[in-house]
Amino acid sequence: MGFSQLTFLWTIIFPIIVLLYYFFRKKYKEQQVSSTLFWEQIMQETNVSPYLKHLQRNALFYLQMLALLLFVLALINPYTKTKEISGEQVIWIVDTSATMLAGKEQSTFEKHRKEMLSLVNAIGERPLTIITTGNEPKAILRQETNVKRIEKAIDELEVTYEEEQLPKAIEMANAFVGDLPTTIYLFTDAVSRSDLPVESDHVKWIVKGAESGLKNVAITRFAATNANGETVALLQLKNETKTNQTVRLSFSDQNGEELLEKTITLKSKEEAAYTFEALPERDALIAMIQVNDDYEEDNSMVTMVGSDPYQIAVGQDMHKLVQIGFQSLGLDVKIVPDGQLKSLKDTIVVTNRTELLERKEPIVLIGRNDETESEVSGKVEVSEDELFSFSSLEDVYVSAVYPPFENFKTIAKVDGKPLIQRSPKGDIIILTDIQLTDWPLDPSFPLFLWSVQNELMEGKTSLGIFTPNERRAVALVPEDWSIYTPDGDYISSFEQPHEFRAPAKPGFYVVRSEEEEKPFIVQLPQKERTIQDGTSFELGRVLGGQEEVRNESLAKWIVLIILLLLVIEWEVQRRRGFAN
Repeated sequence: MGFSQLTFLWTIIFPIIVLLYYFFRKKYKEQQVSSTLFWEQIMQETNVSPYLKHLQRNALFYLQMLALLLFVLALINPYTKTKEISGEQVIWIVDTSATMLAGKEQSTFEKHRKEMLSLVNAIGERPLTIITTGNEPKAILRQETNVKRIEKAIDELEVTYEEEQLPKAIEMANAFVGDLPTTIYLFTDAVSRSDLPVESDHVKWIVKGAESGLKNVAITRFAATNANGETVALLQLKNETKTNQTVRLSFSDQNGEELLEKTITLKSKEEAAYTFEALPERDALIAMIQVNDDYEEDNSMVTMVGSDPYQIAVGQDMHKLVQIGFQSLGLDVKIVPDGQLKSLKDTIVVTNRTELLERKEPIVLIGRNDETESEVSGKVEVSEDELFSFSSLEDVYVSAVYPPFENFKTIAKVDGKPLIQRSPKGDIIILTDIQLTDWPLDPSFPLFLWSVQNELMEGKTSLGIFTPNERRAVALVPEDWSIYTPDGDYISSFEQPHEFRAPAKPGFYVVRSEEEEKPFIVQLPQKERTIQDGTSFELGRVLGGQEEVRNESLAKWIVLIILLLLVIEWEVQRRRGFAN
């Protein structure tokens, strides 16, 4: 703390004059009384509370002295020193993913929001850019210096439930950096130092993470299918805490009717899968757990249950184990000559004939009839894809693979070469022959086929499964469509199939037109179903920029106190009578 106007210190003479006046003023007045009968009683009352009587008699003196001293203090302008953020500009990257809702007394997102509001004054006159994370990062403020607009933007920040996709947000931030000395604040839950670029010598990173020690128990996988008039569900739970956790698990349908309730105990750091049979047949299932943890968003999950599955047709050239694998799922599988596969309708075709990829119906391509395989060695590496929710391919041996398809998404590799791909239409391509692997001997084989069958059935009885705010062309005719919750609350509208955008909040939804209705599901991304210990640190330093110290004046607050004292002094004088 300091004083910037010490030249006004001479004004201390005014309170000294008032003080001297009160010293030399007449402190009593002569008054004759007719009797001393009540003198003793009055003296007793005075002796009981002498300080209160003194304060009552001299209230104006103390109020005036305090007001004058504060007036002198305001004139010499006291101030406090505050440090301003270094660099010529400031960038905030704000994580809006679902895991930001984790927290003990308050969520990480709300904690960061309060911290952002407190940093507004430290920015000074430097321009501020705010970038939110997600699949499509957004710059909600660009080079802004207006404090009110900044505070308004902070208040309007919301969690979008999308995966944070930090590399995309960092890439956008780098576009704003240029050659200017910049301080970048990253408001997230957890990030590794190696994920941040440190090549630039004029960028300083300040990471604000979540609090450590958060507890979480999550539903990580959930799928269900109808078989023989009843529903079979597969559920995977994960305990991320260091202690055993007792979980109350319940299944309900989209109307809220509870179908099953069970208590499960999970060991520390345990990840376990459970199978539930003989559930009532429903179009959708909602799994929910009740547990004492710090993150609620991953305590529920919705899945669609196929009630009218496709038939399975396996080409004659396919290995017998492929047919057996699908039959083990309780599905009706038929062997069809290769020449008849193209004409089949409402059927999942399993074949190695690449020309059938042009069919509108779903295809499972195992091997290729138009290419030659090449030898490979090594472990199978899979991506975080829903097809591998219940099946691990790490122990599967593959001796050879076929060349991959261009522009197809690779979801599994072996020896650095694509092993499993997904076409833009959604077909599943396995770039090897079953006889070139030991996969059918592994328990993951039927589970993988079960996941494939569930995925390819999406769109027949429902619109499918989406991630929050996902944009995707859907199989609907162009007309007026509206999205609603099961309770009938309106969400949004669109006309063209390519204009569809899923809602932000996970859950069960319905898309409707005047003639048709289809349900669909919005699910949290898999990465948003686990939390990490928070990390906060600083990285790098700003060359060419400097951390400035700004003087924050206290005079305006002193003036407000003086005005309050004047009002109190006026009230004291009024009660005593202005004439006195």
